[in-house]
Amino acid sequence: MWNQLKTDEYEGMLAETIVMPGHNGDRIHAYLSRPLGKGPFPGIILIPHVPGWDEFCREAARRFSQHGYLALCPDIYCRFGHGAPDEIAAKARATGGVADESVMGDCEGALEYLNTLPYSNGKVGVIGMCSGGRHAYLAACKVSGLDAAVDCWGGRVVAAKEDLTPAQPVAPIDYTSELDCPLLGIFGNDDQYPTPEQVDLHEEELKKYGKDYTFHRYDGAGHGFWYYHTPMYRPQQAMDSWQKVFDFFGEHLGLKKGLENAR
Repeated sequence: MWNQLKTDEYEGMLAETIVMPGHNGDRIHAYLSRPLGKGPFPGIILIPHVPGWDEFCREAARRFSQHGYLALCPDIYCRFGHGAPDEIAAKARATGGVADESVMGDCEGALEYLNTLPYSNGKVGVIGMCSGGRHAYLAACKVSGLDAAVDCWGGRVVAAKEDLTPAQPVAPIDYTSELDCPLLGIFGNDDQYPTPEQVDLHEEELKKYGKDYTFHRYDGAGHGFWYYHTPMYRPQQAMDSWQKVFDFFGEHLGLKKGLENAR
């Protein structure tokens, strides 16, 4: 629960850059954070957004670990070189973006990595914001073995045929019948990527196939309203939705036992 940490309880975590196997066996960088203690802890794959494998993603990973999760954020842009996150992300965009196939392969590698850790409880969720939200939904449909997924304002989940590219050849909504885990969606009603109408279409498709999902939509919030370092930030909507994410992952990933063993 957000801001419910007890003042007399021990708290500690370890966070570091690691190397993990990604798509096609590539060795890529990832940021791993975890609570100290034997666990077992549930895992979360945090997919980076279009601004790149950046400081916000690392801070989000540590926030999850503060609340009892193993958090692994793979550098899906690793193959485009190294430098400032926005520079490397721009290189990726200039070539048509990171291929969906590559991101899904990196997610599969992250899932395997988390499940092999001796302090894992064997439950793993996936989350992403912006383009990462799109990828999180795609992973929930295409990567076997995930236990929960959170799409935070994922743009282009709903996409017209003319918007598809060689790197992103299929709109994720077209895979909805394959969704294989509970889904949480977080959206701002002032967003244009996705628009409220696109979120409606997404919800209709989920209902059509009888999927387990919950969408939360926020008035007064647009795209990226968690990004406290930008004018898009909306603190009230951000903290309410963070709590909903913690509640959702706590329900589906078996958090309680790991927290007890960390104390």
